[in-house]
Amino acid sequence: MSLARLLAAGLNALGLSLDAIQQQKLLDYLALIARWNKVYNLTAVREPEAMLTQHLLDSLAVLPHLNAAWVIDVGSGAGLPGIPFAIARPEWKVVLLDSNHKKTTFLRQACLELGLTNTEVVCERVEQYQPSEKFNAAISRAFSDLGEFARITAHLLAKDGKLYAMKGVYPHDELGKLPPRFKTQEVIPLTVPGMDANRHLVIMGVEEQ
Repeated sequence: MSLARLLAAGLNALGLSLDAIQQQKLLDYLALIARWNKVYNLTAVREPEAMLTQHLLDSLAVLPHLNAAWVIDVGSGAGLPGIPFAIARPEWKVVLLDSNHKKTTFLRQACLELGLTNTEVVCERVEQYQPSEKFNAAISRAFSDLGEFARITAHLLAKDGKLYAMKGVYPHDELGKLPPRFKTQEVIPLTVPGMDANRHLVIMGVEEQ
């Protein structure tokens, strides 16, 4: 099956309706990752079909569970999940935050080539980043520890903003070690088309001090 058909089938399975231009942008984004990966080592996944499933569809599986117009992707790396979000939801504003200069160089070029005017790339450590406007949602698929993710990103959230952590298996131990002011609102099991692995989305709220 071609990448285009594989993407279309995956989107259909996720219940997402993206037009032909959006779908082509997603495929163009994959091609950019593959091209830059040779020098910048953006991802250990090399096969295009695997990248489509493990990166694109994995990111897009989260979309139905986000209700946010102003989103920050913390530790964005190759732009995941932020760039797929920006393509699929052009009405959103998405900040791609990473402290690695090579990766943010790629992110800026990718956003330019894909014509994404609803994105902003920031090269800074999350602890030091002080945005002029707080976010409805902060999301990451790179952090390994929920408590650390919560602690260093809470200052980015607007009132009633939420933290979203993309995880593999259900993180029982991590959920039990969250700092007191962070409350788990929901842990949603995700089904990613073509992926035979556990995936979960942890949604956390922050109590005002």
